[in-house]
Amino acid sequence: MMKNKEQTLIFPSHTPFSEDHTLPLSHLDTDRNLHLTIRYLRAYTATTTTTTTAHHNNPFHVISSSLSQTLPHYYPLAATLRHRKHPNNRLELFCTANQGIPLIHTTVDFTLDSVNYLDDPSSPFLEHLVPDPEPEEGMEHPCMLQLTVFKCGGFTLGAAIHHSLCDGMGGTLFFNSVAELARGATRVTVEPIWDREKLLGPRDPPRVDSPLIKEFLSLDKEFAPYKENVGRVVRECFHVRDECLETFKRSLFDQCGFKFTTFEALGAYIWRSKVRASGVEDNEKVKFAYSINIRRLVKPALPSGYWGNGCVPMYVQLSAKDLIERPIWETAELIRKSKSNVTDEYVRSFIDYQELHFGDGITVGKWVSGFTDWRHLGHSTVDFGWGGPVTVLPLGRNLLGSVEPCFFLPYSTASAEKKDGFKVLVTLNEAALSGFREDMQVFAGSQEATPLPRI
Repeated sequence: MMKNKEQTLIFPSHTPFSEDHTLPLSHLDTDRNLHLTIRYLRAYTATTTTTTTAHHNNPFHVISSSLSQTLPHYYPLAATLRHRKHPNNRLELFCTANQGIPLIHTTVDFTLDSVNYLDDPSSPFLEHLVPDPEPEEGMEHPCMLQLTVFKCGGFTLGAAIHHSLCDGMGGTLFFNSVAELARGATRVTVEPIWDREKLLGPRDPPRVDSPLIKEFLSLDKEFAPYKENVGRVVRECFHVRDECLETFKRSLFDQCGFKFTTFEALGAYIWRSKVRASGVEDNEKVKFAYSINIRRLVKPALPSGYWGNGCVPMYVQLSAKDLIERPIWETAELIRKSKSNVTDEYVRSFIDYQELHFGDGITVGKWVSGFTDWRHLGHSTVDFGWGGPVTVLPLGRNLLGSVEPCFFLPYSTASAEKKDGFKVLVTLNEAALSGFREDMQVFAGSQEATPLPRI
C-alpha cells in the first residue's frame, strides 16, 4: 500500500536564539486533558493555483523548504516537551540548537479519486497517512508531519501535534505561514507571539470566583485522562441531510418557540442518543463538553499572532435519567444558555483553579461526551500553491476528557457524492452502536421515508 517511506528531520533555516532555554506554557496549555497528540489530515488535488514553476515539482520539496523557512518563527514546534520538577510537574519546552521536525515522505500507487478523496473519516486507511507517535515520542517530537503523494499527483499532509503546544486555530496559523512561504512570499504575514504565562497566567493571588468551575470540576489524585473503560470503541460516520435537519429543527421550534443552531439542536439529540444507547445508569451524571474560543473574549483580547491554546471547555451536566426523559428542546436550550457562561471571569477562574489544584488531579469525571464543529474553522485556508485542501479530517479519539468524541464535518469539496448536508463522525462503544444507528436514520433519509422519533 505505502511505498518509499522515508523520514527526514526538517531543521529551521537558521537558529533564532543563541542559548539553550526553556519556554513556559500557559495554564490552558498544561490542562491535563490536553496531554495528548491531536492528529488530522488535509488532502490536496494536483491542480496548481499559481504559476510558480516550483509547484510543478514534487510537493515534498516545496513544503519541506517552506517548513524550514517557517520554523525560525515557530521553533517551539521543534523543541522537546518535558515535565519540570517544580512546581507540580507541569509541562514546559526545552529549546536547543539542532532540533527539527520529523517529516515522513511516502507514496501510494493509486489516485485520490479512487478513494473518493478520503471523504470517509472512519476509513482505516487514514491511519496510514498521519503519524501516530507513542506518548514518549510525542514529547520528544511534539510536531510530526507526513506527506503522502498519490499516483494522480495529489497529496495529503498529515499532522500529529501535541495539544499542549496549540489548538486547531493555533495550528492553522502555523500551517498558513508555511503555505504562504510555499506560494512565494518572502515573509510571514502574522508574526507568532508566545508570552503564554503573561497573557494567560494566573492572577496574584489566584482565586476562583466563578461558581461553575467547582460545579463541573472535581479533584481526584488517581485521575488519569482518557483511561475510562467504556469497552471497545469504534468510529462510524453518519450523514445528515439538510432537509431532514431542517424538519427536525422546525419540530423543536414548534414545541418551544426557540430557534436553535445546528450545534445546539443536533448536539442535544446525539448526546441523548449516545447515553441511551450506552445504557448509562439513571443516577449517573453525564456531561456534554465543548470548547469556546476566548481570544476576543478575555480582557485584554489576545493578539492575532497568539498561537497557543485559546479555548476553554464548557459543560452541560444532567443525570442520565433526566437527559433521556426530558424533551430535546430543553437540552438544546441548556446548551444554548451555557455559551453565555463563558466570561472573562470564568476563564480567569479556570486558569486560577489550574494553578491552585494542578497537582491534585483535576477531572471532569466520567461519561463525558465531547463535541466539536469543524465545518467553519478555517482549515480550508491552508494553500501551498495547489489550492486549499479538498478534504480535512480529524483522527483523534480523545477530546475534552471524552473517549467518545463527536465531530461535525463538511463533505470533501472534490467528492461527487453526498453534497447535501454534512457528516457526523462518532466514536462510540461498539455495543451501543446498533441503537445509535437507529436513532441517526432520521437524518439520512427524506421526511416521508423516516418519521421523526419522539423528541
